[in-house]
Amino acid sequence: MTLLVLDAVHRTFRVGTVSVPAIRDVSLVIDAGECVAVMGASGSGKSTLMNMVGLLDRPTSGTIQIDGEDTARLSDDARARLRGGRIGFVFQSYNLLPRSTAVENVELPLIYAGVQPRLRRLRARAALESVGMSMRETHFPSQLSGGEQQRVAIARALVGDPAILLADEPTGALDSRTGSEILALFRKLNRDGQTIVMITHDAAVAAHCARVVQLRDGRIVADMRQAAWRADAA
Repeated sequence: MTLLVLDAVHRTFRVGTVSVPAIRDVSLVIDAGECVAVMGASGSGKSTLMNMVGLLDRPTSGTIQIDGEDTARLSDDARARLRGGRIGFVFQSYNLLPRSTAVENVELPLIYAGVQPRLRRLRARAALESVGMSMRETHFPSQLSGGEQQRVAIARALVGDPAILLADEPTGALDSRTGSEILALFRKLNRDGQTIVMITHDAAVAAHCARVVQLRDGRIVADMRQAAWRADAA
C-alpha cells in the first residue's frame, strides 16, 4: 500500500534578494512497511526534505500526499492533527523533558491528543516495553544513558501508533556500540511492520535500511534497494 508520495517537490528559501534552492524536483514513493534511508552530505537537502515530509514546512511547489491526503490542501490546524496522528519523530538530541520521568515523557503526545490519563499511562508503558525500557519508566533523563534516552524518545514517537516514523540522525550522539543497538531496534520495529524513514549522512547507518535514497544538491541522484539487506539481520 502506498503511504507517502512526493511529486515534483521544490523548496526554495529567500536569503535577502537571492532565492536559494534547497530541494529541486524531488519525486518519491514510499510504501507502508518500508525502511528507507535518505542519505546525503551536509547541505544536500535531506533535513529540508524531512521537515516537509513531517509537515513542519511546506513545499514551494509540488505536492506531498500522506495516505492519499494532499497535504497542500490542509489548513495549519489540519496539518497539525495529521502530523500528531500519523507521524512520529526521533531526533539526534532526544528532546526529553528533564523534569519528567521516562513514562511521563512518553505520555506527552497522548496528552496533546486528549487521551484520558489511565489509558495514556497504559499505552506509554506498552511503548516503553516495546523498546526494552519497562524497568526504567520512573527514571529521569539525567539518570539514563544516551542509548536509554534515545529508546525513550523512540517510545514517545511510537506511542501514537504513527504511520511513518521519521528518524533524523538517530545515532549521531551515541557511541558506535550503543548506536548499533539503536539501529537493531529500528530493524526490529520495521520487521514488526513500522514504516521508517531515516535521515543520515552515514553509509553505515543507511545500510540498516533496505532502500537508500541519495540526495545531492537538493536532487535525488540514486534510489537503490540493497540486495544484500536482510530483514532478519541483527
